[in-house]
Amino acid sequence: MATDEDRIQPNETTVPLLPCPTPEETLAFWRALGFEVVYEQLKPYVYLAFTFSGFQLHYGPAPKDLDPAREASGGCLVMVDAVAPYHAVFADAMRSTYGKVPAKGLPRISRYRAGTSRFSVVDPSGNTITFIQRDEPKDVEYGGSKELEGLARVLDNARILREFKMDDRAAYRALDSGMRRRAEDAPVVEQAMALAALIELATALEKADQVPEWGARLRSLSLSLEQRTQVEGYVADPTVLEPWWPDPR
Repeated sequence: MATDEDRIQPNETTVPLLPCPTPEETLAFWRALGFEVVYEQLKPYVYLAFTFSGFQLHYGPAPKDLDPAREASGGCLVMVDAVAPYHAVFADAMRSTYGKVPAKGLPRISRYRAGTSRFSVVDPSGNTITFIQRDEPKDVEYGGSKELEGLARVLDNARILREFKMDDRAAYRALDSGMRRRAEDAPVVEQAMALAALIELATALEKADQVPEWGARLRSLSLSLEQRTQVEGYVADPTVLEPWWPDPR
């Protein structure tokens, strides 16, 4: 008679094994974010193991020609009940360690907007660890909802590019083109949302010379307090908008 030891049991655990071309920097980074180092070996080959809350990250040797700056090292998904607490803890740790929350270069963390169901951390070795809310909608339509038109569809497309594809440059291009082609007939609150996102993205992408153009257009719009709150909710960091707000009416 077969026993439980003879059968496959549905209680497996998978642990991602990521390539690590920069072990010292990777150790320092995850320690700074509050991870515990449970195994550390640099010779004769690299093997590192970290634990945080209920999950683990393991690192092994990297190909000799692997360049972390290309961000093609590896990655994994971490499924969680809610992503906001993780982002808050990691952002605070980064702020304490680096004096800011880096949104570009290595390492970095993607921006988090209230209600977003995922964010990513890119480590010093060029690996992307993406935290995803378990009940994230499965019917997200990449590329903009077909039920929307005009600038509203552009805004939805940019949201997908920022929050799901993690592609700030593509989001910026979509909004820039959308504002130039679709803004004239769009409601004022949609124009303001697009301008707010352009300001935030231009700041993150080091396109500071373009911020005054978008800021001046935002200041020229007549917005109610309710509309301003709606616009602030479209960006991750409303403080970048403060120099450009018009007087509320």
